[in-house]
Amino acid sequence: MTTLASPRSETLIWALRSLGALLLAAMAAVHAHLWQQGYNGIPVIGPAFLVNAALGLLGALALVVAPRRWVPWVAATGAALAVGSLGALIVSTTVGLFGFVESTSALLWWESFWIEAAAVVVLVSLTSLAFHRRR
Repeated sequence: MTTLASPRSETLIWALRSLGALLLAAMAAVHAHLWQQGYNGIPVIGPAFLVNAALGLLGALALVVAPRRWVPWVAATGAALAVGSLGALIVSTTVGLFGFVESTSALLWWESFWIEAAAVVVLVSLTSLAFHRRR
C-alpha cells in the first residue's frame, strides 16, 4: 500500500512543483510579451499585465525554492494567481474589464487560456497533495 509520505508521492510533488513553476513562468512570459506589444498603453490593464508577469515569475521561483513545509501555501498562492488571471481573461472577453474588451482572436488569447487553465489544475492538485502529505 502506498502512503502519502512514500517516495512515489515525493516524486509526484516535485513533478507538480516543476510543472507548476513552468506554467507560472509561461503565464508571466505571455503577459510580459503582450505588455511589450502594446498592452502597456491600456489604462489599468497595462499595469495589471506587468504585475501579473512579475508575480508569475516570483511564484515560479518560489515553487522551486520553497522549503517543503511552505509548498502547500506557495502552491495555493500560485493557484489563486492563475485563477485570477484566467478569470480576468474570461471577464475581459465576455463583458469587458475596466472598459477593455478582449477577443478570442487576439494575440496569444488561446495560449494564455490553456496555460492558465493548466496552471490552475496543476497547482490545485499540488496544494491538495502537499496539504494531505503534511498530516
